[in-house]
Formats: sequence, structure tokens, C-alpha cells
Amino acid sequence: MTGMSVSCDYRFILGERGTKHRRCRGGGRANEAVREYRVSMSQIDGDLLAAVIRSLSGSGEPIATAITSIPNKPGLYAVHAAAEGWAMLGLARRPPDVPLYVGKAEDSLIARDLKTHFAVDPERAPRTGSSTLRRSFAALLHEQLNLRGVPRNREKPGYFSNFGLEEEGDRRLTAWMQSNLTLAIWPKPPDLQRSLGDIEKAVLNHWDPPINLQNSPTKLPRLVAARALMADQARSWRLPGGLSSAGATWP
Repeated sequence: MTGMSVSCDYRFILGERGTKHRRCRGGGRANEAVREYRVSMSQIDGDLLAAVIRSLSGSGEPIATAITSIPNKPGLYAVHAAAEGWAMLGLARRPPDVPLYVGKAEDSLIARDLKTHFAVDPERAPRTGSSTLRRSFAALLHEQLNLRGVPRNREKPGYFSNFGLEEEGDRRLTAWMQSNLTLAIWPKPPDLQRSLGDIEKAVLNHWDPPINLQNSPTKLPRLVAARALMADQARSWRLPGGLSSAGATWP
């Protein structure tokens, strides 16, 4: 039914056997949302989900020491911040166990978390254009850290929604992330047959972290708008000859 408003309460309750509850109002579409949610949750064993939630809850570990403790294995990770970090991002504080973001590393938690997102490898320059997590933090902090979106490949601009930052901006963002964020992880057991994607979706449905966009039950409107602003900045980035990146022509 076109135009019908659907309102859902995403405050989930993990029961003794992993049962979840979500209240939706809005007729058929709302009921369909609940059915889809129940189907996705039925695919994940309640004990498994509870164990993952416990592992990803809490404050996590500082980035500075995580490099020595995070295993070089696939798994899920949760990005946390103290109340001050939530405030700097302009986000209403949630309960302490709720992370800002949940993601998956199909190959290596070290490569995905520490090297791509947090740029802990001094031999690798930070690359916001390769990390949706960095782009979201950049968008929410663009005024405080004086960040401006640029094409991630300035030699051949394009794909502006995957904007990057100038080198100095990337360094400022990295410093903020390493100072204000912590990591909690759940390494995938080697004998587990369930896909990380299925488990990640169940965790996202449990918490609805504010910075997640893909597969998240809800999307933070201010984050979507801020990322669009920085994408527009990348599109209007000026080349040395005076052309904007969107107006450039290439052989």
C-alpha cells in the first residue's frame, strides 16, 4: 500500500534463548518487516548470537594496544567510544554495551580493522576512500576536524560517494580515531559453518548501531546527509587546470 507509514521500535530484547522482539505499526508493510526479521533471526542459533553479543559488548580495547592482541583471523568487530566520543560525533548516547559500528572481516581482523580503518601500519598511508567506516567518521567530524571530501583517485576522479581526504585531513582523522575509539572483537571459530554475513546481520538487528548504513535496520539521516555533502565536495574538487573533477575528460 503506497504511502503507508511504518514505524518500528528497534529496541530489541535478547531472551534466554535469543528471542527478539520488535514492535512495528503500519499494517501490511510493518508485518512484512517483522516476518523478514523473524526469518533472519531464525537462521542464527540463540546461544551463538548471545556469545557474539557478549564478545562485542563493552568498551573494547584501545587501538594502541589492539595491534598486539587482535588475532589474524576472520571475525566480527565492534567500534566503541566513551560518552565524550559520542558527543563529539553529535550522537545521543546509547547504553554502554552498544557500539557505534559493527563490521565483519572475512579474511583478517588485523588487515580490515587495524590497517584499513585505523591505519596503524606506519608504512601504509591512511585511505579514507577505501573505508566506509572512515568516510562515516569523516562526515560526522568534517566541521570539527576541518575535513573536505576529495576524489579518492585524483588522477582519474569518479565514484564520488567513495570520497577520500587530503593527506593532512586523513592524518587528523586517524589521530582522532586512534585517540577516541576502541575495538571489541569476536573471532570466528574455525569449525563454524554459519556465514559471517548472517551473523553480522543478526547483530545489526540486535543493536542497530548509529554509524552502520548497509544492512542496518535504520539509517541515521544526519550521517546520510553529511556523507552526501562530502561526496559533493569531491565532485566539485578542482584540478590544477581549473576544471572540476566532475567536468574532467579523460582519454
